[in-house]
Amino acid sequence: MIMIYSDNPEKIFFYHYVEEIISNYGSFFNRVLKDNDMTIKELSVLLRIRFDDITTQQDLVDVFKVSGAYIAKLLRKFEDNEYIKREEDPENRRKKRVKLTEKGIKKTDELIKVIDDWEMEVTSDLTDEEITTLKNILFKIISKED
Repeated sequence: MIMIYSDNPEKIFFYHYVEEIISNYGSFFNRVLKDNDMTIKELSVLLRIRFDDITTQQDLVDVFKVSGAYIAKLLRKFEDNEYIKREEDPENRRKKRVKLTEKGIKKTDELIKVIDDWEMEVTSDLTDEEITTLKNILFKIISKED
């Protein structure tokens, strides 16, 4: 990691740290899952489906700030690969809930393992207390309302 102010990290903008973290994760992901049939963005959507209790196509559009057409195409790909199934929402029959299948759960388990491995690698020089502090600070940052 090359940084202009490496001798004074307080002068580095947050966005630069975020870019470096994303780049590092992307490199790790591509190295570990080089034969994967999905992009990082697609797997992020699949993970969101796994960890949201009730998810709809519109929820995914809103969360990822992408077009409905993109999400529709992606969900079709997930269905074709048998990672998800869509069910009618009992409260609004025009909406479809999106849920993972067993195959989708297995796929996300693989990704969770990659994320765990990456986190362990990038935090290997930190103490447990530092990791907890870092996660709490990051949570505060992302929890601010728009």
